[in-house]
Amino acid sequence: MQNLLSSCVLSKNTKIKIYRTIILYVVLYGCKTWLFTSREEHRLRVFENRMLRRIFGPKKDEVTREWRKLCNEEVNDCTPHPKLFG
Repeated sequence: MQNLLSSCVLSKNTKIKIYRTIILYVVLYGCKTWLFTSREEHRLRVFENRMLRRIFGPKKDEVTREWRKLCNEEVNDCTPHPKLFG
């Protein structure tokens, strides 16, 4: 699945649909047995941000011309749909 989300062949919208329809439901199915606390909510937010960073890829910094990871605010701005955890 990692290669699929990092692929240049698929559009970002397609990758988001794959994430929301397949990956997210598998993760949430496993969460049914958890005692849902703020720690688990935080872990799910971290997971979602990690997946969205993989989908959107790195960004080239305009000042330093170096590639860097997107920060949380940039990930939120790039996402066409509201985040599920947060």
